[in-house]
Amino acid sequence: QLQLVESGGGLVQPGGSLRLSCVTSESTLEDYAIGWFRQAPGKEREGVSCVSSDGLTYIADSLKGRFSASRDNAKNTAYLQMNNVIPDDTAVYYCAADWETCARYSPAGDLFFSWGRGTQVTVSS
Repeated sequence: QLQLVESGGGLVQPGGSLRLSCVTSESTLEDYAIGWFRQAPGKEREGVSCVSSDGLTYIADSLKGRFSASRDNAKNTAYLQMNNVIPDDTAVYYCAADWETCARYSPAGDLFFSWGRGTQVTVSS
């Protein structure tokens, strides 16, 4: 079973940047679309981004201009770059995988079949 491990979270001041990483357990990241999701305390999970196996990228409208997603198949790693963060970005961030495309991507990510355990991002001064 495909395993995903997120890293890169932590405490960051408003206006700062973080880059989250999602490493896969298999050497075939190119077969998967990688979605990023987040969940803040007391809130429902929301979609952040999706990058298909061929690099097509979707970013949630509310995050465009601040967040970007990418992947490096040679390193079996997907990335979420977070810039100019705000306190509302505080959440646990998860990566998840589906086959090849982001066709089944949704804000809740219910159809993605493999999930990491998440990494905490806290934006605070």
